[in-house]
Amino acid sequence: MAFLSRHPGIARDAADVIGSIPIPGAGAPWFRRFLAFVGPGYMVSVGYMDPGNWATDLQGGAQFGFTLLFVILLSNVMAMLLQALAARLGIGTGLDLAQACRARYSPAVSRALWAACELAIMACDLAEVIGTAIALQMLFGLPILVGTLLSACDAVLVLLLMNRGFRWLEAFIIALMTIIAACFGLQVLFAAPHGGAILSGFVPHASIVTNGAMLYIAIGIIGATVMPHNLYLHSSIVQSRAYPRTPSGRQDALRWSVWDSSIALSLALFVNAAILIVAAAAFHGSGHQDVAELQDAYHLLSPLLGYGIASTLFAVALLAAGTNSTVTGTLAGQIVMEGFLDLRLAPWARRLLTRGLAIVPVVFVVLIRGDGSVNDLLLFSQVILSMQLPFAVIPLVRLVSDRALMGPFAIGPVMKVAAWTTAGLILILNGKLLFDVVG
Repeated sequence: MAFLSRHPGIARDAADVIGSIPIPGAGAPWFRRFLAFVGPGYMVSVGYMDPGNWATDLQGGAQFGFTLLFVILLSNVMAMLLQALAARLGIGTGLDLAQACRARYSPAVSRALWAACELAIMACDLAEVIGTAIALQMLFGLPILVGTLLSACDAVLVLLLMNRGFRWLEAFIIALMTIIAACFGLQVLFAAPHGGAILSGFVPHASIVTNGAMLYIAIGIIGATVMPHNLYLHSSIVQSRAYPRTPSGRQDALRWSVWDSSIALSLALFVNAAILIVAAAAFHGSGHQDVAELQDAYHLLSPLLGYGIASTLFAVALLAAGTNSTVTGTLAGQIVMEGFLDLRLAPWARRLLTRGLAIVPVVFVVLIRGDGSVNDLLLFSQVILSMQLPFAVIPLVRLVSDRALMGPFAIGPVMKVAAWTTAGLILILNGKLLFDVVG
């Protein structure tokens, strides 16, 4: 609990946000209490529908039809469980995941975990840069290189939102998520997929594991869906509400926070499934199974679906997704750096640093191989994210199982089995991918 009073929070260069957002008293109607806790779950769910997800979902739908819908569903269930555990850690102990790791592990282990998480944040930022650049090209005809450089300007947006306050940030995130969901809701209506085919896609198929190409994309989907840095982010921002720091107050806050994140992640499930469904309906059965690039999808959607606005909706949603991910990526970066290293940077400085590191490989690849090569880089970034998952998931499960740390909030036997099964599945899938790549 020692970290609770000094945790730096998020906004205005790490000023206090912990416990700063008031909530109605216990006698208030349930919906008012629930709405007071709505926000952190949506900020976390942003990472589950960022541009990196689009690449894997699009490629999976175009190549394999509806088959990988099961992987999207599985990864979302895993995400719901892991985010609930992250919320439990933050609310139950007053520590975020980075602080808890620094408190419970040796300096060498903590530094290794920090390095792994920073690599994951860089991979996510790489996806945001590419997605934003591609969206700007679709909407305004800007070259990828120009769009990549313009993406650095998002530091100004992040700074303005942070200075407005945490609830403004949450409202901004939810507004853009609504735009994304609406765009893809219309896309699904335009595609008019067969309901039976969609339902069959949610049934597991052995080919997902036996087919190397399908497994590669499946692991990319899991890496794009279950974001390592989101576990750090969620464990911190759930503490922003001014709930009573008592056992009963924490238990009540945990219940509302889990509802918040589960509902928000259900929206992320809809968006990811919708991307794959549209790709499967539009491309897989029309001789365009090789569509793997966002630009190709943009150019083909309107002609294939028969609606001129279909491609524009795709580009608008992509730009909204990249912008949204920018905000949460900055917050996660601050939490990780401050929690592991006790090193604080102003939000704009942190944003420029991470965005600069992400821009360099994109510029290099575009200059050497051309615009089309950035899509391979986008898919590769999601596999890198997946490879970093064990370094966040395993410490999280160990910590929430530690009764000395968690007290009455330690998870029970059933939850332990579910959590370790999730961690084991992630390890097995990543091991299989690594074996295939090396072999």
